[in-house]
Amino acid sequence: MAAYVLLILAVAVERLAELAVSRRNLAWARRRGGREYGFGHYPFMVALHIGLLVACLVEAAHSRFVPALGASMLVVVVLAQMLRWWCITTLGPRWNTRIIVVPRLPLVEAGPYRWMHHPNYVAVVAEGIALPLVHTGWITAAGFTVANAALLRVRIASENAALAHALAGTLPPASPPAAVAP
Repeated sequence: MAAYVLLILAVAVERLAELAVSRRNLAWARRRGGREYGFGHYPFMVALHIGLLVACLVEAAHSRFVPALGASMLVVVVLAQMLRWWCITTLGPRWNTRIIVVPRLPLVEAGPYRWMHHPNYVAVVAEGIALPLVHTGWITAAGFTVANAALLRVRIASENAALAHALAGTLPPASPPAAVAP
């Protein structure tokens, strides 16, 4: 269990690193006229991801570790992190945890974006299933997956709409500025 707690702490530290990158990139985007879209779902997304980490620990305290499942799911978690950071480095200053559109920038079609539109969400889905299962957290894996599917439906629709408008040069009004830090 101690190793699993360390894994969850490492993922939490990784999330904090993402937020630092996101904050820096938000400042970069705003200096270039970037505007935020689809803010309404963002607090739910933050709560869901914090809830995943907490639920992983709570369920692990009441479940039996299965080494073969744990080892295979740990590989998936590591691969998901690699994909996530490939997305972040490919997008560079354009990557954000929020939906920020900087006018007049072309669509990124490099890295994993050569093959799919939303590779970061593949990483999120894989991690959301695998991270709880590293310590046999079936309930957390299922619950997060269902809640995340609902969230991603809204988020991807918001992103696609903002990008379509940006590419057409017809950006809709932005979301109100966020009161909380990214």
